[in-house]
Amino acid sequence: MQGVTQAGAAPRLVWLRSDLRLHDNTALSDAARQGPVIAVFLRCLPQWQAHGHGANKLDFLNRGVAALAEDLAGYNIPLLHREIDHFDAAPATLLALAEEVGACALHFNREYPLNEWRRDEAVIHAFDRQGLTVKAYTDAIAFAPGELRTGQGAYYSVFTPFAKAWHRALTPERLALHDAPAVQAPLEISSEPIPALPALGDTPAAPERWPAGEQAAADRLERFLRFRGRHYKAQRDLPAVAGTSELSPYLALGMISFRQCCQAVLAENDGRLDEGDAGLTAWVNELIWREFYQHIVIGFPRVCRHRAFQQHTEALAWRDDETAFTAWCEGRTGYPIVDAAMRQLVETGWMHNRLRMVTAMFLTKHLLIDWRRGEAFFLRHLIDGEFAANNGGWQWAASTGTDAAPYFRIFNPTTQSQRFDPEGTFIKTYLPSLATLSAKQRHAPPAGDLLGQADYPAPIVDHKAARARALDAFKALKSDAS
Repeated sequence: MQGVTQAGAAPRLVWLRSDLRLHDNTALSDAARQGPVIAVFLRCLPQWQAHGHGANKLDFLNRGVAALAEDLAGYNIPLLHREIDHFDAAPATLLALAEEVGACALHFNREYPLNEWRRDEAVIHAFDRQGLTVKAYTDAIAFAPGELRTGQGAYYSVFTPFAKAWHRALTPERLALHDAPAVQAPLEISSEPIPALPALGDTPAAPERWPAGEQAAADRLERFLRFRGRHYKAQRDLPAVAGTSELSPYLALGMISFRQCCQAVLAENDGRLDEGDAGLTAWVNELIWREFYQHIVIGFPRVCRHRAFQQHTEALAWRDDETAFTAWCEGRTGYPIVDAAMRQLVETGWMHNRLRMVTAMFLTKHLLIDWRRGEAFFLRHLIDGEFAANNGGWQWAASTGTDAAPYFRIFNPTTQSQRFDPEGTFIKTYLPSLATLSAKQRHAPPAGDLLGQADYPAPIVDHKAARARALDAFKALKSDAS
């Protein structure tokens, strides 16, 4: 804590959204350097739910706001709370609040999906019209969308050249941590309690597994780098091993910043991000993937309108099979690795990244069901659900997106299971009825009532037949496009 800010100056509003931290928060740090600050959070449950966010994400968000309110209180920074039903209400709500507290300016960190971008632009215009200062910052990513472009001046649509450009353009200034606010003199206005969430339709899954707040995020980062980071490349694809950072929920809501993550890697990896320890550099690559998808939603806004990035794939003949879709959602496909993964998602609000690819490709290739249905199901259940990363991952699996898997790349779920969960340890964790089978049988349980396994369904589709059907659909699409 660094001194006390000046009293008597007009306060500045800091609008918090997916940046729920006190340390290394660009907008909060810059505003606090200029005078006293008042934080504000607008809860917009109806629109967030309309956008597909479910109880797991919204509960984590609410707990994160409450944790941040406690942290801010230690700096005499009040946190005000307002309820709105739609993003359209944000400009008027913030203007009214600025007038109420006598604020001279509004500060916030940018968000990039189309609806959020339009909301923020409307707020900027509203404050400009009233002659009030408003400042928006690039905070969640190293480069504002559009800063990194191809030699032809276009947005990157393939990850590898984007990542190379990211490393080339990166400077120490881009990764510099922003100071926490100083302790300010107490203001006459007090923090407002964060209301409990109303009934959301679903009960949050395993909230105790995901403690909210930036201290919880910092602890998780420390544990990851101490015990797992250098093994990340070797273990990240093994769902039965705690080999990943599990920081994605905290990054999604800004309880930790990408800069804090990169600085921690630099300290562990001799000051390097792009070479050195293979595990640490592979993890940095995942941070760059997150940024890549943030650039995509600005450079190619059609992906925010439920459209495929690869526009010719809009003509793909997806199947309308409610029975198969329900079996996939409920983990009853007859493919144990798929079913165990789907049950992990529903029971914990999170899914291992390798299994996100396996389950997404199963839905879109084996069942030939529209990726948008799977994207929505994931967003409803994921505690780390954020539009850009979720959309990018689903379109990759469906071969409709940026850097997409070639249409003929179709994971065999059984061989994926044998390769990445060889003993079936992950499978038996979420499908305990298969625990009595041998490790070999867990990947493809025998038909019939062997060892009392009658409750486990037979495969709803044959891999070879499904693969052939998917190839035919994509070949027909390719033929029509030509």
